[in-house]
Amino acid sequence: MTVVAPIGLTPSVGQALGPSTVGKTAAADWASTIGEAAHSAVQSLHQAEQVTASGIAGKTDTQAVVQALTSAELTMQTVVAVRDKVLSAYNDIIHMNI
Repeated sequence: MTVVAPIGLTPSVGQALGPSTVGKTAAADWASTIGEAAHSAVQSLHQAEQVTASGIAGKTDTQAVVQALTSAELTMQTVVAVRDKVLSAYNDIIHMNI
């Protein structure tokens, strides 16, 4: 049977890595996550645009065009929802009493 140390006796991640490393890593992870999400959204919209142009030219069937447009619409709705949440959080922080 393995004995587990109480939580109070284990060093925290901040102490083990140092406070400057934790802050920089978290910021880099957040920035890379947001960058990847934005890149993925733009890529999805470009793909939908290409499929739509191909459909107009008669090279792609209607079902593929509708699927691409639906995907682009869902991507755009997600981007707008995330933007609204970020702005709402920003406004909440700005209006906090100090």
